[in-house]
Amino acid sequence: MAERVKATFPIGYGLEVPRDADKVGAYWEERRKIIHATNFIIDADKKVTQACFATGPIGRIVAEDALRSVQGAKKRKAQGS
Repeated sequence: MAERVKATFPIGYGLEVPRDADKVGAYWEERRKIIHATNFIIDADKKVTQACFATGPIGRIVAEDALRSVQGAKKRKAQGS
């Protein structure tokens, strides 16, 4: 996927489920044998600045929200706060 979209940032993928669900704090649903969405925004220092853990169909970081979050963080950093 990273190559297809020509991403200039790391993309994490390929979890082995359910084994890896706990590693990222994801919710494993035994009944349907699925891992629910787990989203992170990670800064240049590799620190998680935002996280969203779903236990159902609601709870995803959408692109617009991620972009706003990153832009806001950059603005605050430039202002020294």
